[in-house]
Amino acid sequence: MIELRNVDKIYGEGEGAVHALKNVSITIEDGKFTAILGKSGSGKSTLMNIIGALDTPTSGEVFAWGRNLGEMSADELADYRNKTTGFVFQSFYLEPTFTVLDNVAMPLIIAGESRKSREEKAVAVLKKLGLEDKIRKKANELSGGQKQRVSIARALVHDPEIVLADEPTGNLDSQNGAEVMALLRKICESGKSVVLVTHNMEDAKNAENIIDIKDGVAVMRGKTP
Repeated sequence: MIELRNVDKIYGEGEGAVHALKNVSITIEDGKFTAILGKSGSGKSTLMNIIGALDTPTSGEVFAWGRNLGEMSADELADYRNKTTGFVFQSFYLEPTFTVLDNVAMPLIIAGESRKSREEKAVAVLKKLGLEDKIRKKANELSGGQKQRVSIARALVHDPEIVLADEPTGNLDSQNGAEVMALLRKICESGKSVVLVTHNMEDAKNAENIIDIKDGVAVMRGKTP
């Protein structure tokens, strides 16, 4: 479980300061599909970055499975990001000239795993996602939908506790977007926590819990019927 307590995030100082998050107190439940729903500039990506320890609050506390992220060292936070969280982004962030296998194995290189171990794990997750025929393809040879599925495989390769997906359907057509959402639901059904950041109510309807965010203020509500 991840819990934010009275979290504020302010960028800049003085008259130019931007109050991106305002006194946010929310809980991300284990094994649940949670959507953070809001318009562009609402603070939703900032909220995801703080949940994933890509950013730190200006004030307030973040607890992940009982540990206070604010009390962790830089090395401990890097370990948390690399082993506990998996990230999926709208723009994929794949290395275009690397193979699919090498892109998916990249988090395991950072973790210091042997080549044999990381390739075995990458192949296993690619097969699970139906991408075994793309293993030796270069990332720049893939369609948008295939690239996003590869980025999801990369997020899963180190078996994280939580997957954080920031507008994962934003660059996809409706069919590929629906396939990505179905894949994220399947990941959640396997026992992992999934957090979806989106402006799209249709995508948010896949979630069990919805966090509405507007002008940096976040409010939790139940699933939309």
